[in-house]
Amino acid sequence: MSKFINSSLIEIQIVEWVWTLIPAILLLQIALPSLLLLYILDERSDSKLTVKTIGHQWYWSYQYRDLKFLEGIRLEFDSYIVPSTEILNSHFRLLDVDNRTVLPTLIQIRMLITSSDVLHSWTVPAMGVKADAVPGRLNQVKLVGHRPGLFFGQCSEICGANHRFMPIVVEMVRYDTFINWLIVAE
Repeated sequence: MSKFINSSLIEIQIVEWVWTLIPAILLLQIALPSLLLLYILDERSDSKLTVKTIGHQWYWSYQYRDLKFLEGIRLEFDSYIVPSTEILNSHFRLLDVDNRTVLPTLIQIRMLITSSDVLHSWTVPAMGVKADAVPGRLNQVKLVGHRPGLFFGQCSEICGANHRFMPIVVEMVRYDTFINWLIVAE
């Protein structure tokens, strides 16, 4: 039986090295730039606006803090879903809220996201933003809106019976419109 085994096929060390090293090198070429990019994105601290978002059952609270371009202005509000009985023609059913989150375009914004009760997830797919809201922990998301518009999202964590009724509406506006909204809202 042993006379039919080719001994040169059993102990080919070069083949073993090649199919181990080539995938390892490829993985390093993918991983190192990705890790560098993650580090660079996480370490930016030049945000002009900080918004703290707090998830509750079943609504969101927003606190505009650390406005580096306007001293002394602090704004806080709750954002509830618009009830079906109060929907206007300009509202989107099950997606619109009574107080929209208004943010300026072309400015670095830091969103601090947490929860007061259970796990939630602040998700706005059109902006590429998703962060878990965990009680006792602050998660951070950096974003820059490049164009004005309405961006809809929802809590994407199963957080209870009314989880589907936690919509998020981010209204991106020009800088001057944002300043006027801040002055009127305060």
